[in-house]
Amino acid sequence: MKKVTYKDKSREDLIKALIEKRETLRKLRFKSAGSKTRNVKGEASTRKDIARIMTELNE
Repeated sequence: MKKVTYKDKSREDLIKALIEKRETLRKLRFKSAGSKTRNVKGEASTRKDIARIMTELNE
């Protein structure tokens, strides 16, 4: 999702999306901890999505 789609969402929807993204990031970190190949791009995009959501919540 891009920032444009986050602007249209309500505060409750943003909080739900934030919880989902944090859970996704946690799962990616645990999955990649045991393996040698890491999906760095997936982790980076999830972190950026979390930052976008947090920015919208703080505005």
